[in-house]
Amino acid sequence: MEQKKTNNNNNGPKMNMPKFNMNWIYFVAILTLIMLYMTNSGDGVAAVQAHTESTYSDFKAFVERGYADKIVVNKTQNTLKMYVTADHIRDVFKQGHKQTGTSPYVDVEIGSVDQVEQFVEKMKDEGKFKGKLSYENKSGGSVIGDIFYSLLPLLLLIGVWMFFFRRMGGGGGFGGGMFSVGKSKAKMYEKGGELGITFKDVAGQAGAKQEMQEIVDFLKNPQKYTELGGKIPKGALLVGPPGTGKTLLAKAVAGEAGVPFFSMSGSDFVEMFVGVGASRVRDLFEQAKQKAPCIIFIDEIDAVGRARSKNPAMGGNDERENTLNALLTEMDGFGTNSGIITLAATNRADMLDSALLRAGRFDRQIHVDLPDLNERKEVFHVHLKPLKLADDVDVDFLARQTPGFSGADIANVCNEAALIAARFNREKVGRQDFLDAVDRIIGGLEKKTKVMTESEKRSIAIHEAGHATISWFTEFANPLVKVSIVPRGQALGAAWYLPEERVLQTKEAMLDEMCSLLGGRAAEELFIGHISTGAMNDLERTTKQAYGMIAYAGMSDKLPNVCYYNNQEYQFQRPYSEATAKLMDDEVLKMVNEQYDRAKRILTEHAEGHAQLAQLLVEREVIFAEDVERIFGKRPWTSRAEELLEAQMRADAERMAEERAKQLELEAKEKEEKA
Repeated sequence: MEQKKTNNNNNGPKMNMPKFNMNWIYFVAILTLIMLYMTNSGDGVAAVQAHTESTYSDFKAFVERGYADKIVVNKTQNTLKMYVTADHIRDVFKQGHKQTGTSPYVDVEIGSVDQVEQFVEKMKDEGKFKGKLSYENKSGGSVIGDIFYSLLPLLLLIGVWMFFFRRMGGGGGFGGGMFSVGKSKAKMYEKGGELGITFKDVAGQAGAKQEMQEIVDFLKNPQKYTELGGKIPKGALLVGPPGTGKTLLAKAVAGEAGVPFFSMSGSDFVEMFVGVGASRVRDLFEQAKQKAPCIIFIDEIDAVGRARSKNPAMGGNDERENTLNALLTEMDGFGTNSGIITLAATNRADMLDSALLRAGRFDRQIHVDLPDLNERKEVFHVHLKPLKLADDVDVDFLARQTPGFSGADIANVCNEAALIAARFNREKVGRQDFLDAVDRIIGGLEKKTKVMTESEKRSIAIHEAGHATISWFTEFANPLVKVSIVPRGQALGAAWYLPEERVLQTKEAMLDEMCSLLGGRAAEELFIGHISTGAMNDLERTTKQAYGMIAYAGMSDKLPNVCYYNNQEYQFQRPYSEATAKLMDDEVLKMVNEQYDRAKRILTEHAEGHAQLAQLLVEREVIFAEDVERIFGKRPWTSRAEELLEAQMRADAERMAEERAKQLELEAKEKEEKA
């Protein structure tokens, strides 16, 4: 009885039955046709046996000599087959049985069946034929073989076509690719909670989360807004640099709202077939209507949402434009999409079509910017949770060392730090591991095997010391963090700064930055006597910044308050004349040379301190802001970033002092209670 109970238990082991696959049916059908072709349906003898045609006179001669084993007469076609005995195969076919097979035969056309019967009876009476005479009324297997042989190329062509069509369409089952090539490829999550992501998993981005929270409220409680006469927004566009968490925010909205979530990339709409993209757009919204209320998320929408061509002659039948037109119609056409909210993400919003951005389609644009100092702290807290940290790791310090980093960059820093700690067999990830990880991501891999001569090393040290000196004595330059002459990536040396996170850039600040960039080349000319190619990157950045200031920001003396921004309205010609272009070039050259001369003046005034800084770099290879301050004294100007840094350090010190005081007070109370 116990055994029977065990066998009837549903929780017992189950047999893994093979899944049904239409390919097996195709295989069996082809194999059957091949067998029909290879076999003869008349008598079951394999068609691969050798045979030859002969006259009725030769047939009579073969029988009289005793060569016949059996005779099969076809009454329908007035033919017969005489199968030759094994002993006389070579006499008839001039070959052995290995070449002809075990049952070769002779095809003979006959005049009448009665004549053959009389001849066979005579041979039996004379003892020259001892075999069997049989009859068949069928047309034989040759007709089926001929039909199959004629249809074989067509069948092969159809099979190859179906195979490639299924591959390109990505379908399964019978005719999957043929009938599903126009179907949507969107992944659907029945409940957003299946993704396991909520707003708690998104660090920072308080403004973006607040706007996305409204969308969640719309989906959860639409009556709250419709009772006042409002309408639920149809779409929201997430705009921001790569790695800032746009896709993560969309997943968090789905997780919070608890509604079906359709996720698809913009590139999934476009295929090699004309009309497939538009068909997939229509199918996506048709599926969404059946699941409403729901969310449609299109990642990297710029793949299909780019601005349409203004020149009809160049457009033609553009598949991407057809897909965009279908998307525009579905989002705000004659059809109703009540309860469907479309989210999209892109880092190239300036390239999107204006019809896609108007109200009624994407009603709001949510900017997901790079995190500031406090937001970077929150992101670090999220990514530091799975790591085993040492006691010297300070999250505030790490956040200050990673200005301009996105959320993805910070995740990469944490992972890289863990890999570095594991590489050196450390039990915990320490502060130095994080600093090495930041250097690795910013500057590239350290090239310990790169061999440099003493003169090259000193030239690099003089160059980098020039950057550090100029940044120390210019008011609006970014505060220096450290200087290194260790080769990393393509750079032979580098200076790390703590950029001040300004909302607006002034002309004076941009000129100070240009002067700091030119400090390396100026130091080479002043203290070495010749210049090198080490300043190529500095010159490139300086030139681009100068052109931006003059052509776009209107910061030139001869071209003031004019912006020549080359937007999409000017596709084939520049929005200025050749004379203006020459004037721009002259103004750029003048601006760069003025800052270069300024850099040389500053370096000449502080030549002794620069020499000490360069010598310290040669000896230690890496120096920090404390070393520069020891040589030059305290920086004449204190930037806003440094003020915030000092304020933060004072606040941290006060907080630590308060925590220490509370801890001492608790320890004193515990001692009193024990006493």
